[in-house]
Amino acid sequence: MNTPRIKALLFDVFGTVVDWRASVIAEGVALGSAKGWCVDWETFADRWRLEGYIQSMVKVNAGEWPWMNVDQLHRQKLDDLLAELKLSLSDAEAEHFNQVWHRLLPFADSRAGLEMLRERYVVCTLSNGNIALLTNMAKRAGLRWDCILSAEIFRKYKPDGSVYRGAAEMLGLKPSETMLVASHTSDLLGARAAGLATAFVGRPQQWGVGGPLEPRPDTPFDVYATDFVNLATKLEAMAEPLF
Repeated sequence: MNTPRIKALLFDVFGTVVDWRASVIAEGVALGSAKGWCVDWETFADRWRLEGYIQSMVKVNAGEWPWMNVDQLHRQKLDDLLAELKLSLSDAEAEHFNQVWHRLLPFADSRAGLEMLRERYVVCTLSNGNIALLTNMAKRAGLRWDCILSAEIFRKYKPDGSVYRGAAEMLGLKPSETMLVASHTSDLLGARAAGLATAFVGRPQQWGVGGPLEPRPDTPFDVYATDFVNLATKLEAMAEPLF
């Protein structure tokens, strides 16, 4: 790894630390059962994320939409999906369902891997999720972060370079002293362009059992890991003690 000594690991969260898809589908199934609805919750979850999250953030970054945090983007798309499918919820019920993104469950290795990594590095979120969402999620899921950083602070969404550089600055570090850990190629490429080191963690489960790994074979990230425990082992072998 041709980088200076890494002092902080910045983690993407949705799909890297927590299994957003399985969590949303499970709560959708429970809601549908209670309401007597027949809904394809896998498609619902995928559309909620791809259209209500990813595509919406592109519009915010491009200036087509005013700044909205992820809770607002999710709620906007949820209301659209419910109307399209002719499903009725009270405002309180819709808001509770929208908060499913605060209740996402971690992958099996996430807690143990983060604890291993905390022994050597500062570990922080660097998510497009808003701070309230990330705080509630961490509390509920038992995820111990040294710091919660969010794109909300910078009023831009990843992969805009200002988010990565701003996070390093807030930690008092150079970009080259930080590493982004993510399962998404676009996020890692954005971080690399901003001067950060990069670690890819494969999470095929986030797109269903046997889902595809994202990076192309020629994508030059600094570290490739199968999970957080594997990442901790690889970084320990590669790096000098930091503190």
